[in-house]
Amino acid sequence: MKIPMETPARRACTRALGIVLGAALLGSCGGGGGEGATAQSLTPNAAPPASPAPGAALQTAPASVAVPLEVPAALAQEPFAAGKSLVVPPGFGIRVWARVNKARFMALAPNGDVLVSVPSEGKIVLLREQANGTPQAFDYATGLRNPHDMVFHTIGNTTYLYVAESNRITRSVYQAGETATGARDTVVADLPDSSLAELGGTYGHELKNIALSPDHKLYVSVASACNACAEDTASDPVRGAIYQYSADGGERVLYARGLRNAEGLDFIPGTNTLWLTVNNRDEIKVPLDADLDGDGSSDLGKILPSFVDDFPPELFTPVRNGGNYGWPFCNSVPNATMSNLDLLPDFDLNRDGAALNCATVDRSVKGIRAHSAPLGFSFLQASAVPAAYRSGAAVAQHGCWNCTTLRAGYKVSYFPFDGAGNAGAEFDLVTGFVTDPVARSVWGRPVDVIPDARGNLLISDDYANAIYQLYPR
Repeated sequence: MKIPMETPARRACTRALGIVLGAALLGSCGGGGGEGATAQSLTPNAAPPASPAPGAALQTAPASVAVPLEVPAALAQEPFAAGKSLVVPPGFGIRVWARVNKARFMALAPNGDVLVSVPSEGKIVLLREQANGTPQAFDYATGLRNPHDMVFHTIGNTTYLYVAESNRITRSVYQAGETATGARDTVVADLPDSSLAELGGTYGHELKNIALSPDHKLYVSVASACNACAEDTASDPVRGAIYQYSADGGERVLYARGLRNAEGLDFIPGTNTLWLTVNNRDEIKVPLDADLDGDGSSDLGKILPSFVDDFPPELFTPVRNGGNYGWPFCNSVPNATMSNLDLLPDFDLNRDGAALNCATVDRSVKGIRAHSAPLGFSFLQASAVPAAYRSGAAVAQHGCWNCTTLRAGYKVSYFPFDGAGNAGAEFDLVTGFVTDPVARSVWGRPVDVIPDARGNLLISDDYANAIYQLYPR
């Protein structure tokens, strides 16, 4: 079933949700932008702005210029045997920088090396740039259990590398220039993963993500084991939650909950404000007694593809100690600005509001189009990227796998921030991985995005098995 962007069902959805939330809250049922279709992207027939002259200062601008993806001959295996193009902001180029099978999260070492996690192979790969050649690759750590996120953190005169495996968090002392990990100490043990007996070998989101704050607190995302279930809210540790520890793994605190699958964690540089990207639930049932598909009967409790495609939005938000963000009892609702999202009770788990009063739940500061699957992100304020992009965050969106079309995600987007730490409107930074959203033709899926030491952005892709480098020309 293919649903066009404007249908009677969507207009009905807008009217029905307007009744519940007020027209000022919800301007439309489509939140955010799809592949090449955010609010600040160019209209289809508009001419793209000209690239700045060589040496001219770059200005912040959305992706609007289609450029060839540059591929060194040594890296031109599939899917790059045939030419590809991507859409980037004026003044940028993009190239395949390295090939890493099933590349997931990345971390920039103090000496400029890049670490890439490969959970499916139980290892971390180190990439070292070489003059006039592709990066040299080393198996930095092997025999790990689903390694995912990695963070370098300095305490006193010691720099540690923290690694999130699916069942524990470890750290090692980092030595400049090393190509293999030193001895790893477990700082947090016995985290839940698919080995947990009560889950019967199934854990939907067992990969772990972490962050460390300037005041040396360790934050661990323990994601949900399910799409939406009450059992995770009563487990120990609570799943769908963020836990805080001391840097050595002590002093466990349930920091925030109601976060189905927090994949990206990062602090605005120089602050202790933790921001997250959160993947929200799938297959949501219509929570309203309204006819959304125009067949003359109520759609309350039904799973409608035209509704599911847009609900609930993904989250990009700071979190507070003691916060509850709703999952699985309350679901965020998109609005025209995708800001300060209201919530509605879940049809199956909180129909009468008895499980959780959604009016008391913490609202997400920003929303991202439903099912875009935002994964890794990076604040760029302390980076060497061009100054125009240094006051914001770049977010990798893995893309929707079960929507009616592939219009959600499959891109890297950007949120500008002001000096007070407030996020502005999202716009596209890199698009073009989907060549036909209706035919479901796609060749790449961004996972993570980090700045390198030279002012470029590196983007990992576990579908094309690549690391891209977005660079200013």
